[in-house]
Amino acid sequence: MYVIRMKNCAFFARHGVLDEEEGLGQRFYVDASLTVEPGRALVDDAIGETVNYGVAFTVIEEIITGHRRFLIEALALEVAKALSGRFPRSGKPRSPFASPMRRCLACSITSR
Repeated sequence: MYVIRMKNCAFFARHGVLDEEEGLGQRFYVDASLTVEPGRALVDDAIGETVNYGVAFTVIEEIITGHRRFLIEALALEVAKALSGRFPRSGKPRSPFASPMRRCLACSITSR
């Protein structure tokens, strides 16, 4: 097993409960950690057999910059589900919120 960590991925979005959050928007910073079972990917140098972190970044970006969410926790859950679905070789859940996900990543989102 090995871990891919993505830290401080920054995106501008308009999430939150307050009207000001939607109107003004704010920068969100996402950290994601994916625990990966390497299989033969590392030996064979096969990107298709592991987590492509460029694709993982794009998955996160599309969700964060997509439709507005009132709850940041709901946004984090959507990111975690999307990444675990896109990369089924990622390991067991490590998440800051309770969920029934079988495979997932640790995902934290902050705004500044």
